[in-house]
Amino acid sequence: MRRPTNSRRPEGLFVGLCTLDVIQLVDRVPGSNEKLTAREQVVAAGGPAANAAVAFSHLGGTARLLTGIGSHPLGVAVAADLDRLGVRVSDLAAGSVEPPAVSSVLVTASSGDRAVASTNASGRRLSPPDGLDALVAACDIVEFDGHHMELAVSAARAAQAVGRRTVLDAGSWKPGTERLLPSIDVAVCSQDFRPPGTDDPADNPTDTLRFLREHGVLWSAVSRGGRPLLWAGPDDRGTVDVPAVRVADTLGAGDVLHGALTHHLAAQGQLTSHGFAEALRGAAEVASRACTSFGTRAWMQNSQ
Repeated sequence: MRRPTNSRRPEGLFVGLCTLDVIQLVDRVPGSNEKLTAREQVVAAGGPAANAAVAFSHLGGTARLLTGIGSHPLGVAVAADLDRLGVRVSDLAAGSVEPPAVSSVLVTASSGDRAVASTNASGRRLSPPDGLDALVAACDIVEFDGHHMELAVSAARAAQAVGRRTVLDAGSWKPGTERLLPSIDVAVCSQDFRPPGTDDPADNPTDTLRFLREHGVLWSAVSRGGRPLLWAGPDDRGTVDVPAVRVADTLGAGDVLHGALTHHLAAQGQLTSHGFAEALRGAAEVASRACTSFGTRAWMQNSQ
């Protein structure tokens, strides 16, 4: 059974990666052994699950992030940024003095394209906490980004056991994804998500949708930048147009899409084809708005 939300703020649990993002706006990506001066800079908490939690909170939800940050000074800054944005953090690396993962991001001003280098979750293994079942039961919906896979699989199974809807941000295929999918209700994939044995989703996204259905995911979609999203449900399929905007920065757009989608889905009871398509449409509008400004935070100021 899904928890009724009525008029209260929906509660979302976000499980996955948290980084420190250092984002530079540049005229072009520098070549080998070249230095250049950036136009602007943003330093903020990042990572798919963290950015989705920020979007969920901004849209009126109560967001909790289950991740590993640590007590290094850079981690303290990350946690403070999330707290400022209304995201509560359950830090499974609270005793660690190692720095968090740092994402170095260059955004090209003329196109909004980004180049990213990060260690992601490779330097930290998180085990499920003793209170995981209680954390899951206290929320309405759980979102995953596929990082920290052991933690993700345990949380997804706990959510399935108590009837909480689960949403997967499938940015890319990761080791262990096949264990996570049977506990996922909704998956939205990027064009970089390529399950084993399937065609390139850029050429044949329906192959990805079919794969997900065969592995237990009833509701799925493939996002393709500014092109329409393709979606499939138990008895129907279709497309959702993405609003045309002047793109300033694509960084974090997929994260915002998932945070907004999770917010829309948290308020729905039994999913229908119409309800799923409308949730995707609303999420695409928010994500498109996020692409019109530099960095991962300005879109929230512009939407107030």
